[in-house]
Amino acid sequence: MAQDMSRTRTFVDGEWLDGNPGLLGPRSHAMWLGSSVFDGGRWFEGVAPDLDRHAARVNRSAEALGLKATVAAEEIVRLTHEGLAGFDGKTAVYIRPMYWAEDGGYMGVPAEPTSTRFCLCLYESPMIPSSGFSLTVSPFRRPTPETAPTAAKAGCLYPNGGRAIMEARSRGFDNGLLRDTVGNVAETATSNVFIAKDGVVFTPVPNGSFLDGITRQRVIQLLRDDGIEVVEKSLTVADFTAADEIFSTGNHSKVVPITRFEERELKAGEFAERARELYWRFAKSTQAAAAAAA
Repeated sequence: MAQDMSRTRTFVDGEWLDGNPGLLGPRSHAMWLGSSVFDGGRWFEGVAPDLDRHAARVNRSAEALGLKATVAAEEIVRLTHEGLAGFDGKTAVYIRPMYWAEDGGYMGVPAEPTSTRFCLCLYESPMIPSSGFSLTVSPFRRPTPETAPTAAKAGCLYPNGGRAIMEARSRGFDNGLLRDTVGNVAETATSNVFIAKDGVVFTPVPNGSFLDGITRQRVIQLLRDDGIEVVEKSLTVADFTAADEIFSTGNHSKVVPITRFEERELKAGEFAERARELYWRFAKSTQAAAAAAA
């Protein structure tokens, strides 16, 4: 089977291992019943913005899924910087702390939270181009908090996004726009989403059906601090159809414009470009602050 041969380092059980170590067996609870959580930080151009918030969130996700968070957020941050020293600094690195249940009962939540295991996986993963991607309305929906563990960044939530992407690609699009159970827009299959209309930026209000992303929160703050009005509200597909511009935010590539929505071609708009500019300025300021503290 072909494997991604990008540089990978994984910290588990007190040591750093190269490559993709085998960590799960057929009796591991996470393997057959999906009791795993993760988070995704990013290192690029010498910075790892909001790494502390990603580390804290993976611990909250663990507790929300009935696991035991065994590594302090501060230690996850320290280990990340330790692990990054093993890379050449030329390619962006994905930072993925993870928890999973080794033992448990037959259904859902692990019966033995004390069997929780932890690993930190770092691997080279270039950011997608800022030129943008195409988007179509997906037939699939995001779940409610009553039907899935939406309070956690849980691995079991992601196959739903995966099938949305596969369906979108079968129709010639890069990604799918998912709605919640009542029909309001939630997010894309991989990222949070924004529109701009008549000089105002809008984004779906978090209602428990999708992850209120750390990059999403940061971009909202940066735009507001820049004097741009950002409104969180329920949005429909019609709002996206009528939008002046659409863009997405997410940990993997931060701020990326949508350049085609259904059959409508769009340009990378001023708000997407401003959000990206502000985010990179913020990210670089964290590097300067770290250097000053040292």
